[in-house]
Amino acid sequence: GRKRRPISVIGGVNFYGSGPAEEIEGLLTQPVARPPVPAHQVPPYKAVSARFRPLTFSQSTPIGLDRVGRRRQMRTSNVAADGGTESSALVDDNGSEEDYSYEELCQATPRYLQPGGEQLAINELISDGSIVYAEALWDHVTMDDQELGFKAGDVIRVLEASNKDWWWGRNEDKEAWFPASFVRLRVNQEETPENCGSIQDEEQDADSNKHRQKIAENKDQMRTNVIQEIMNTERVYIKHLKDICEGYIRQCRKHTGMFTTAQLSTIFGNIEDIYKFQRKFLKDLEKQYNKEEPHLSEIGSCFLQHQEGFAIYSEYCNNHPSACIELSKLMKQGKYRHFFEACRLLQQMIDIAIDGFLLTPVQKICKYPLQLAELLKYTTQEHSDYNNIKAAYEAMKNVACLINERKRRLESIDKIARWQVSIVDWEGPDVLARSSELIHSGELTKISKQGKSQQRTFFLFDHQLVFCKKDLLRRDILYYKDRLDMDEMEIVDTEDGRDRDFNINVKNAFKIINRGTGEIHLFFAKKQEDKNRWMQACENERRRVQEDKEMGMEISENQKKQAMQNARKSRQGKIKGVSYNGCPVPPPHQSLHPIHQRHITVPTSIPQQQVFALAEPKRKPSLFWHTFNKLTPFKK
Repeated sequence: GRKRRPISVIGGVNFYGSGPAEEIEGLLTQPVARPPVPAHQVPPYKAVSARFRPLTFSQSTPIGLDRVGRRRQMRTSNVAADGGTESSALVDDNGSEEDYSYEELCQATPRYLQPGGEQLAINELISDGSIVYAEALWDHVTMDDQELGFKAGDVIRVLEASNKDWWWGRNEDKEAWFPASFVRLRVNQEETPENCGSIQDEEQDADSNKHRQKIAENKDQMRTNVIQEIMNTERVYIKHLKDICEGYIRQCRKHTGMFTTAQLSTIFGNIEDIYKFQRKFLKDLEKQYNKEEPHLSEIGSCFLQHQEGFAIYSEYCNNHPSACIELSKLMKQGKYRHFFEACRLLQQMIDIAIDGFLLTPVQKICKYPLQLAELLKYTTQEHSDYNNIKAAYEAMKNVACLINERKRRLESIDKIARWQVSIVDWEGPDVLARSSELIHSGELTKISKQGKSQQRTFFLFDHQLVFCKKDLLRRDILYYKDRLDMDEMEIVDTEDGRDRDFNINVKNAFKIINRGTGEIHLFFAKKQEDKNRWMQACENERRRVQEDKEMGMEISENQKKQAMQNARKSRQGKIKGVSYNGCPVPPPHQSLHPIHQRHITVPTSIPQQQVFALAEPKRKPSLFWHTFNKLTPFKK
């Protein structure tokens, strides 16, 4: 029961004899010198994420970060109508920056809202002894020992943020530099019980229990922070959409001499429809938001109610690359740069270029799953909104996946259209009439009804299988032969040996049977691996068709027609000497093949020296003709 005297360490020597492990821990060690900051540039995520944020100060910040080193600014209490007082403090007791609007935030103008303020605040928080965690947004794969590798979703402790591009941090594996643009600061920096390490000492166990008790007490505060972040970012987002519609689009429509209807449609897409939808969504969010006790807010039902409406983002995201191209063309002219800047100043918009404003819808639809995941983490299973939040998280993930899939499909139909126009003697409807993705391709041997083997190149799309024949001389030219409707077909594996239907020996074969007519198509592969790939590809095709049906994946007819028109124009522009069906056409100066010409005509554009070289080529004398001319009958 005697009180233990504190251990004294003088000059690295422990006078109270302890174990080797305790001696090592007690020694006064010098900090290990850190390697220099990596010299190579960070990938260009920072330019997008930092420049186009609604606030320079990150919306995903640690608790108390907004009040580090800042004087507490309190506004005068407003007397309510009923005689009570309503506090409108700029910074509340919890140090949360989420309780006041964006305009109030700008009026305060603390130094952390200036460029570089977030980085300064993080360093001050770290220097005060606080623990700052960041969550990885992308995988960072590196072979450099001085850099920290991690996967998306990993939690990293930030130890230094003095450099704007590279931060020093630690994860479970090691301590090294990592790119700041690959991570985002966590909304709540308190360490969860799951992240607490194993503690052996009794005193540490007691501290851990206190820490867990504190986390349980602050669970509501954590959920409050996330709810307020969702609400405030939604309000700022609505303001940006309003500025785009009223500040840019309205002014552009007044200047018909500068913009055509097609240009405005390309640049702004359906952002006005998005603005209308988001206003309704925010209105429903405000109804479910509990101002007195935000942690009791039940906003999950709003996301579930509007999940189908978020599909309008697909059209905007697919159009965004074209908008950037069109906008960059206009920005090369000074009058357009001055016009858009004047629109921004007239609308009193924040200092962000127009391309930054047009990027916000793309960023917003990708941010919803992250916000809901953060909210779900701090919502207990006993909470009345838990099930709705969980369902909303899955729904918004599916919306984001659907948008990404549609964008990928649009890129795919462009490639398919270019492929089709390169096929010679194409017959029937376009591939895009029913298909939007190439699943597998390769060479197979097809057995005809007469038992004749035919070597063909097959292309498996969703809903159909197209097969072509290669040109005998130019193997890169394909001739269209036929197609099969895969919706009516069934794939049957065929064992090696004698086949009863065709009465021939087969190896590495499979059959495609029409369910309606019973017609059988027999195919051979060169190897067993090739056969397995084709069998698996056919299964993938059926599964892909079913998934598209469930997800509502559809490409509009206008997009398909536009893809085919672009492909035909592109092919005609690249190959002017090729006719529509792909057959070569003689140049205008040479209408016949050189073999059939008596004298080859040379265009006048070729220099004279080259003409002589073509007209009178130098040849070695032939010994045969020299001997033949000596004969008397042929001298004349």
